[in-house]
Amino acid sequence: MRRLRAFFIAVIISVLATAGLALAQEDIQKYPFCKYCGMDRQKFAHSRVYIEYDDGSAMGTCSLHCAALELALNIDKNPKKILVGDYDRKELIDAEKAYWVMGGSKAGVMTKRAKWAFEKKEDAEKYIAKDGGQMVTFDQAMKGTYEDMYDDTKMIRERRKMKRMKMMEEKK
Repeated sequence: MRRLRAFFIAVIISVLATAGLALAQEDIQKYPFCKYCGMDRQKFAHSRVYIEYDDGSAMGTCSLHCAALELALNIDKNPKKILVGDYDRKELIDAEKAYWVMGGSKAGVMTKRAKWAFEKKEDAEKYIAKDGGQMVTFDQAMKGTYEDMYDDTKMIRERRKMKRMKMMEEKK
């Protein structure tokens, strides 16, 4: 009887965990690709951003870089909630409550200078110990994103130019 009860408890926990993951991924189903760069938001679940505005509209992007574009282009809309993918868990967390790491040895998504969010401070500290960077607030990460925008846009243009050239040579 105890084995049967333990089995049913395990099944219920599995079902609830799967349902929670499905709800957490709902933003990816609604916005599967980034409107600004076309990147797959599922592939970049660890860096994705989901913005809800106070007028009821919402938008999902692949990264803080593209979220900064979204916010700048919609300056008259007030964000009610900004959620970001936890770097390790790939689940959405409150961007303002997250522990952000800026910089380090790994390039970011759509940026040379990475900006990663972590739900737990100890996870951010582990990342810094392994890959470098510094702990910052959400406001500092956003400011860094806008500061990096020109260089990052140049980098993206160059990468896309090289990719197009490579595709043209492969067609020959």
